[in-house]
Amino acid sequence: MTMVAILSGAGISTDSGIPDYRGPDGLWRRDPGAERLVTYGPYMADPEIRRRSWRMRLDGPVLRAEPNVAHRAIAAFERSGHALRVVTQNVDGLHQAAGVPERKVLELHGSARSVVCTACHARSSMAQALDRVRGGEDDPACRVCGGILKSATVMFGQRLDPKVLGDAMGIAKAAEVFLAVGTSLQVQPAASLAGLAAEHGARLIIVNAEPTPYDRLADEVVREPIGTALPALLERLR
Repeated sequence: MTMVAILSGAGISTDSGIPDYRGPDGLWRRDPGAERLVTYGPYMADPEIRRRSWRMRLDGPVLRAEPNVAHRAIAAFERSGHALRVVTQNVDGLHQAAGVPERKVLELHGSARSVVCTACHARSSMAQALDRVRGGEDDPACRVCGGILKSATVMFGQRLDPKVLGDAMGIAKAAEVFLAVGTSLQVQPAASLAGLAAEHGARLIIVNAEPTPYDRLADEVVREPIGTALPALLERLR
């Protein structure tokens, strides 16, 4: 059975109403200051940055988003019995919501659906934290130790969990087909997974609206919209 690995980026979730960051209409181009709200140093040092960050989460689309046709096509591919692993740069949890088993999804950058204490590492749900914000706590503290809470995501300025990265590299090396979907392949070390897969003999297919640094290594580059291109591509792989 062919081992298929999918590296998904922000572009796969735009049809679910979650904007990307680096695309032509990405969040960072429209509001460069927003990047500070998810950068670890400023977030930890400045209470006002934290307050703005919580307000941004309160109004954000992630917890309201639903899986789109691309997420559902991946879940259907997995249910059909194919060997599949999903490595995602996204923090929205939409692969799991679409039906891909938790054990087959590796979240490189963590999850926006949880919060973690930066002091004692206690975890709780993002929904609970946002309820506290709605209740008047503009910078809610950890209820266990009083420490600073943040989303359970890898912020800019933080390193990926070495074990998670190691697992992702193992998946890339083992893949016979490696699909990079909706990712600019510019953020390292995640982007290097495409090259690693190609080096180990995988057929590399890139589905992205804009050129990427790894296009020259790809066996196939698809520029069509993900919502139509990915279901057709997965049907062909069956």
